[in-house]
Amino acid sequence: MKLKSYIIAGSIALAGLVSTSCLDLDPKANMGDNMVWNTAENFQLYANQFYSWVPGLDRGVGDNAHSDYRGDLLAGQNVNAVSQGTNVVPASDGTYGTNYKRIFYCNLLLKNAPGFGNQEAIKVPVAEAKFFRAMCHFELVQNYGNVILLTEPLDLDSEALYGSRDDRGDVIDQCIKDLWEAAEDLPDTPTESGRLCKTAAWALLSRIALYEGTWQKFHEGGKDSQVTHPRAKELLQQARDAARKAIDAGKFSLFYNAQLGNDSYRYMFILEDEQCNPAGLTKKDNTEYILANRRRLGDKFAQNITHALHISGNIYMATRKLANMYLCDDGLPIEKSSRFQGYDRMVSEFTNRDNRMTTTLLKPGQKYWDNNSHPRKSWNEQDLEDCFTFGGGGGSGYHIWKWAAEREVADYYESYDYPFIRYAEVLLNYAEAAYELDNQISDDDLNLSLNLVRNRVNPDMPKLTNAFVNANGLSMREEIRRERTVEFFLESFRFDDLKRWATAPDEMSMDMLGVKIKGTQYEASWQTTNVDDEGCLILYGDRDAWKNNPKLYLYPLPSDQRQLNPALGQNPGW
Repeated sequence: MKLKSYIIAGSIALAGLVSTSCLDLDPKANMGDNMVWNTAENFQLYANQFYSWVPGLDRGVGDNAHSDYRGDLLAGQNVNAVSQGTNVVPASDGTYGTNYKRIFYCNLLLKNAPGFGNQEAIKVPVAEAKFFRAMCHFELVQNYGNVILLTEPLDLDSEALYGSRDDRGDVIDQCIKDLWEAAEDLPDTPTESGRLCKTAAWALLSRIALYEGTWQKFHEGGKDSQVTHPRAKELLQQARDAARKAIDAGKFSLFYNAQLGNDSYRYMFILEDEQCNPAGLTKKDNTEYILANRRRLGDKFAQNITHALHISGNIYMATRKLANMYLCDDGLPIEKSSRFQGYDRMVSEFTNRDNRMTTTLLKPGQKYWDNNSHPRKSWNEQDLEDCFTFGGGGGSGYHIWKWAAEREVADYYESYDYPFIRYAEVLLNYAEAAYELDNQISDDDLNLSLNLVRNRVNPDMPKLTNAFVNANGLSMREEIRRERTVEFFLESFRFDDLKRWATAPDEMSMDMLGVKIKGTQYEASWQTTNVDDEGCLILYGDRDAWKNNPKLYLYPLPSDQRQLNPALGQNPGW
C-alpha cells in the first residue's frame, strides 16, 4: 500500500477542526504530534477532522465507485464505462489510498488513547475514530473484496504493509466490532448538528451487516437463494438487531410536514437555511438525516446540481426501468394494476402512481421553478405567474426533479446537505434483514418499517402485507427491493445493491431505455429510429459485458498499489 507519505504526515497530525456552534471544516493550524495527546480537548480537535470524510452529493451522481451513474437507472450524456462493463485496470484511483490514509489517522488516535489518564473524558473522540475506521474499511471491502485490515498505525517497515490481503469476512467483523463499541460511548443524541450519536453507529452497522449478509447469501447460493447460510444468518441477525435498536431509540423519524404534504419527500432534499419551501422549513426541521455531508451558505458544490439534474441540463437522465418500478396507487406493479393508464399520452404513465414518481421526476404539464431565471419568491400561488411548465421530451424523456432548488441562488451554490445515513434506510434495512433471515417477514415487522416509508407520501396506498402479496401473486423479496430502489434513487445505493443481491449480470445487461415513442403522443415530435421492439428510445445498448462476467462485481486493484506491494495480487478476471 502507498502509505509511506501518509505515515510521515501522521507525525505532524492533521489540523483539528472545531466550532462551538457547528462543525467547521476549514483547517486551523498544524498540531504537532507531541502536543495532540496531552489534553482531552486535543483528542476531540483531532477527531473533528473525520467529519470532513462524510461523502457528499458526488457519491450519488458523480462518476465514483458507488454512484447511480454506474448503475442501471441513470444515464448520462456520455456512456459510463463501468455501467457498460468496459472499464479497465486503472493506473491509480483515489479510493484505495485515501481510505488507508484515513484509517491510519483513526488508528493514530486509538493508539494514543490508552495512555491518557482520564478515559471518560476522551470516550467520544475514541468512539468517533472507531466509527470512521469502520466506514473506511467497509468502503474498501465494497470496492475490492478482500483487503488488508489495519488496526494500528504501522511503521514504514511493518510487514503488514507489504503482506497479502485479509479475508473480507475478518474485515467486516472488525467493522461490526468497532461500531458496537462506538455506540456504547457516543451520546444518545448529537451534541450539535452534524455530529455522531448512538443511532448513527447502529445505522451504519445495519448497513454493513446487511450488505455482507446478503452478499454471502446470494453469492454462495445464487441470486434466487432461499437458503440462509450460517455466516449470512449471523450477519443478517446483526443487521436486524442494530436497525431495531436505532428504531427503538426514537431519536429520528421520517421527515413529513402537513403543509408540504406529498411534496415533503422532494423538499427534504433541498432544505437550506434560507427560504426554500412554502412551509418555511429549514435544516433544523429535518428529523430524518442521521448523518449528512453538511453544506453552508456560500459553500460551492462540485456539480451544477439544479441544472445538471433536471430539465435545463439533461446531463443525467432517468431511465424507463426506474419509471416502470413505481407502483400504482393501489399498491400493485404496473403490469398487474388496472389503475395503470399505459403510455399513449405523455402524462399517462404518471397517472395513479406512487407519489414519489412525481416528486422525483417531472410530469409533463408540471409547473416548476429553477434557481435563476424562474425562481420562487413569494412561496405561494403567486409564484405560478412566473414559472416553467414541463412540456415533455428531450433527453430520455424522464427528467429528474429531485435535488433541484427553487430559490434564487447561483449555480453550484445550493447549500442543502447530502444524507449519508437517513432514517428511511434504517427502516428498510430492518425489513430486508428480517425477511432474508428466514425468507419471511411478519406484518407487524412490515408495519414497523417498510410501510412507514411507503405511506409517508402515499397515505392511501394499501400497506404491504403477506395477504396482499399472496392475493396478487407478488414476491415479497422483490417488493422490499422495489421500495428500497425508488426511495433511494440518486443516493448511491442501487449499484451496490445489485452487486450484493447477485442480480447485476441480469439487470446491468439490459439496454438503457427512455420513453416509449412509437404509438404514443411522443411520436409526432420525436424523430428517431433508435428504438427497441416495443418502440422505446434506446439510450445505450451493447451492454452484454455484464453477462457471465463475475469479475465486474469487484473493482480491480489499481496498478500503482500492486507495484508497491506485489503480495496484494489482483481480483479474479482482472
